[in-house]
Amino acid sequence: MDRLVTIILAAGKGTRMKSDLVKVLHPIAGLAMLAYPIRAAQQIGCRRIIVVTGHQRAHVEAACSQEGIMFACQEEQLGSGHAVAVTQDLMEGFEGDVLILCGDVPLITAETLNRFVQSHREARAAVSVLSVSLDDPFGYGRIVRDASGNVTAIVEQRDATNSQQKIREINTGLYCCSASFLYKALSQVGTDNDQGEYYLPDIVKIGVGEGQKVQAIETDDFEEVRGINDRRGLAEAEKVMRRRILDSHMSNGVTIIDPDSTYIDAAVHIKHDTVIYPNTLIRGGSTIGSGCIIDINCSITNAVIGNNVHIKPSCVIDACSLEDNAAVGPMAHLRQQTVIAGGAIIGNFVEVKNSTVGKDSKACHLSYLGDATIGAEANIGAGTITCNYDGKKKHPTVIEDNVFVGSNTALVAPVTIAQGAVVGAGSTITENVPENSLAVARSKQVAYDTVSKKESEADEQKDG
Repeated sequence: MDRLVTIILAAGKGTRMKSDLVKVLHPIAGLAMLAYPIRAAQQIGCRRIIVVTGHQRAHVEAACSQEGIMFACQEEQLGSGHAVAVTQDLMEGFEGDVLILCGDVPLITAETLNRFVQSHREARAAVSVLSVSLDDPFGYGRIVRDASGNVTAIVEQRDATNSQQKIREINTGLYCCSASFLYKALSQVGTDNDQGEYYLPDIVKIGVGEGQKVQAIETDDFEEVRGINDRRGLAEAEKVMRRRILDSHMSNGVTIIDPDSTYIDAAVHIKHDTVIYPNTLIRGGSTIGSGCIIDINCSITNAVIGNNVHIKPSCVIDACSLEDNAAVGPMAHLRQQTVIAGGAIIGNFVEVKNSTVGKDSKACHLSYLGDATIGAEANIGAGTITCNYDGKKKHPTVIEDNVFVGSNTALVAPVTIAQGAVVGAGSTITENVPENSLAVARSKQVAYDTVSKKESEADEQKDG
């Protein structure tokens, strides 16, 4: 949106959260609370955003540093009016409109903001405030109107008269202002109030006094504009946001069997015709292709999953890549920096860490593959482990194309099993295995006739 700057107020600590972490960085569906008003502003085309920081300034700036975002620091928290005023140097020469949002109002949508800004511009207003009417408005600033319905002031709860406290229309804390009016009005805001702070809502009364166009634009959705102040509010916002996320995926062609037991973070991307079964958690920046099946009880974090991948029940997948037509599980654990190539199968109770499993290879049962590079069409038998750690360092194992590793085998790294080799079941391999050879490393089997021995001893005792 041209000639629009967004200011997001994020300087407060949020004491009611009872946390060492500043309020606006508490996560909702995998993203910091503050990320959502930033996203909404970006979605309406605002390319210049100023975040006002204060408590844990460095952490807040690190969490939302990206192109088009600037920061202004409110060293002392002297009220919302003071918070906006500290942005003035960054606004030098700007003559458009200023959208003011709160960092602790994460559920605001781009659709609502777009209507708000357009209404402000159509009215040629100096200041517009977004309002909502509540059955119980206690604690909120009231929108005061005259007999003709014109806005005359915003009065905070603690400063309101008895008659003003009966007003149901409240201030959401979201504003759109002409920049030229805003900073001029802020210079006139005083501290004659119960808290002795510079109140941003006072610009409404100043605008009215100057004969400027002032309006309150009412929304009927309190959920969108509700501020998060404590852990209960955080949980409620999480629930709303997650349902929005699920609805978006279902609208885009993803089947979610039971939305009430499915949790998908905000940054996750899923393509059409993928089916997600209950009790599944998909987190971080995971991407999932089309035609996949994500079975019950799976946890997927920061994974890249191709098309037509089947993740069977109760798998844990963390920071891995699964290419087209791969299959994993049930009850498999894929750890960071693992790549499962197309058509490969990782079966039940198999753990893979920092390894590449080649195209159409299989490790179907009860194995551990760590720091390994496995070629195409290899078969890893049940109970195979790569012994990659010597107590001080990790070492690599290389298993080349078309290798067959028998069951219950230990591969002591560093070691290479060359192309086409076969490793006999029960072997402990400590040396490289040449191409197309058979490697067997186990003690010779010996059978003792223990029954005959016991019978002989019994006969001797009888004779004695």
